[in-house]
Amino acid sequence: MMLKYIGIIAFGAAVFGISYHYNKRFLDWLRFQSLGTRDYIVEKLGLMFIDVPPHRILLGLFGISFGLGSIVFLAFLPQLFPGIPLAILVTIIGWKAPKPIVQYLYERRVRNFVLQMVDALSLMSNGLKSGLSVVQSLGLVTQEMPNPIAQEFNLILSENKLGVSLEEAFLNLSKRIKSDDVEMFVTSVNILKETGGNLAETFDTIVLTIRERIKVENKIAAMTAQGMSQGYIVIMIPPALGAVFYQTDPEFMKPLFTTPLGWLIVFAIAALEIVGFFVMRKIVKIEV
Repeated sequence: MMLKYIGIIAFGAAVFGISYHYNKRFLDWLRFQSLGTRDYIVEKLGLMFIDVPPHRILLGLFGISFGLGSIVFLAFLPQLFPGIPLAILVTIIGWKAPKPIVQYLYERRVRNFVLQMVDALSLMSNGLKSGLSVVQSLGLVTQEMPNPIAQEFNLILSENKLGVSLEEAFLNLSKRIKSDDVEMFVTSVNILKETGGNLAETFDTIVLTIRERIKVENKIAAMTAQGMSQGYIVIMIPPALGAVFYQTDPEFMKPLFTTPLGWLIVFAIAALEIVGFFVMRKIVKIEV
């Protein structure tokens, strides 16, 4: 009995010593994870013209992650297993999920901007040919085109009215919209404004380049669509078969959800499914 208490005290002392030694590193890591994710989301939302205070983002992250984790934990009470592991897993997913979601929304905005550049640059080219200046052509785009390109070009005009040069305003655009096509457009405009040249003809060339790039991307998407569909079907087969077996013979499938070994198998299946999904996406993804 005495050895048992000594062992507990020794284990507690070891945990305390390790925690005390690494507490600064852990707190620094936790601060980086929380504030880093918050700052990333605030930055991306700002690039999409969505103004949200940083403290609300942080509260939202805590609410989503720990809120969902608490719901899962309470749903499994009084069973602590698998309640605690699943609650921890859901909490981690809830904390990590907003970042890729915001990144996806930002990338979708960039794609929409590039698609709109075809019509916008054609409109600017026609405006320059009819005698309008670059600023007037930008104003024409903000009046005739929808968001996001109208927002971005309107910000360029606003910066220019406040004393920022057009060259710098265009450079700010390339920082907000990370795209090779936008970089090509900004570089062409800034160089031709310094050296002189036919901007209308340059815009027509950029439009042709973007159209060809979009055509190639659509062709690649069509070629890889079959592989993507097959991958999704293969991923959905295990849960679909599991649902069928559970409906036909619940007692046969019951140990999978009521025993530690069954929970381990379900966790392994879910992990392999997730890994397979990302591997499949990596295989069929082709950069243009």
